[in-house]
Amino acid sequence: MLALPITRKWRRLDEPGLEVLHVQPDDGGFLALSTVVHAGAEAFGLSYLWQLDRDWRTHRLELHLASPTVETLLVERSDEGWRVNGRLRPDLAECEEIDLSATPFCNTLAMCRLQGSGELTTLYVDLPSLQLLPSRQRYTALGKNRWRYTDLGIAKGFEADLNVDDDLLVVDYEGLFETLNGTQT
Repeated sequence: MLALPITRKWRRLDEPGLEVLHVQPDDGGFLALSTVVHAGAEAFGLSYLWQLDRDWRTHRLELHLASPTVETLLVERSDEGWRVNGRLRPDLAECEEIDLSATPFCNTLAMCRLQGSGELTTLYVDLPSLQLLPSRQRYTALGKNRWRYTDLGIAKGFEADLNVDDDLLVVDYEGLFETLNGTQT
């Protein structure tokens, strides 16, 4: 299990961008706070607050996006299903976890949920559009600390290898992200 609190820094490889993530214990689980600066073709700034339970399942995700206007989005898991900005979204009922396109942190949540190779449907949050769609994904364990991600939904056919640390936090994500200054700071 993670020695908390931790900080991770990732650099984008496909376009200019950085993320600084802090994870700390919280009542009944964990709290992830992050700032993302994406300076690619569709530049945006993003901050998020991700509340997780003890099993690393999303309870609540609050996004603040600047691109070029400021927008907020609140996604919450409830007994009835996913709520977006307080409104129940039955079209997202099959989604098991959230995939936030701007960060490799969401891969950790999927791998923790699967506990090994498998498939799941995610609530894919596209940035900077904030469009929400179900998307099917496969994670294949390739050995200790190595996984293959295969998109079966939104970007069907996309594959990438992920190297992770012992806590399943991404160290490098083939072609998209790499950790700065080692795996921990």
